[in-house]
Amino acid sequence: MGYFMKRLKLTDFFIGIVFALLFLSLAVIITINLRPLYYLDIKALHIEESSGYPKQEIIDNYNALIDYSFPFFRGGLTFPTLPSSESGLQHFKEVKDIFSFFYILGALTLVLGIAIIWYKHRKKDYSYLLASSITAAVLPLSVLLPLTVDFDTSFVIFHKLLFFNNNDWLFNPVTDPVINILPETYFLHCALAIILFIILGSIIFAIQYFRIKKKFHIKYRKSSNLKI
Repeated sequence: MGYFMKRLKLTDFFIGIVFALLFLSLAVIITINLRPLYYLDIKALHIEESSGYPKQEIIDNYNALIDYSFPFFRGGLTFPTLPSSESGLQHFKEVKDIFSFFYILGALTLVLGIAIIWYKHRKKDYSYLLASSITAAVLPLSVLLPLTVDFDTSFVIFHKLLFFNNNDWLFNPVTDPVINILPETYFLHCALAIILFIILGSIIFAIQYFRIKKKFHIKYRKSSNLKI
């Protein structure tokens, strides 16, 4: 791996950042809309028993939240059967804004990524694939350890330092009973799913890099007008 690192260009790693952001955005978007993950957790985490709500009611209220989180959804958040406080609704609005950001970032990096792939293919330069694979893998691997060691602390730090400058995310189960159907372990599963999707993108780029390298029997970075 050290040999490959020496052969890569600085611009390859800038391109790697573009694809890392693309993988992150797509991973967040996919996970947000991966409703079967939550449906499985209803049983796995015993949400019916802990919340006191029947399964269908849990699903209906969860679906209302996910529908609201979609960037093109118009109107306010209204749960079918659960009351909400002003601070709770404000928090979900902030969450929706964050999700909208990832949709925009995903669209921009997708267009830029397609342009990069097209340009690099014309130039027969595939070195960016390895750099992108390495760069994309750094973020999820660096986040994975603290998540698995102490998710509760990581969860609090995530809310306090990264995105939210208020305490609206501290729900009162009495005024915002929706928190009873959203256990922290579900968010851990979402975080792990995001990490998994990013690593999958990293692996795909690595496989493509070594596939091209093997196909053309390339031992060095340049061979037969190819850059690898």
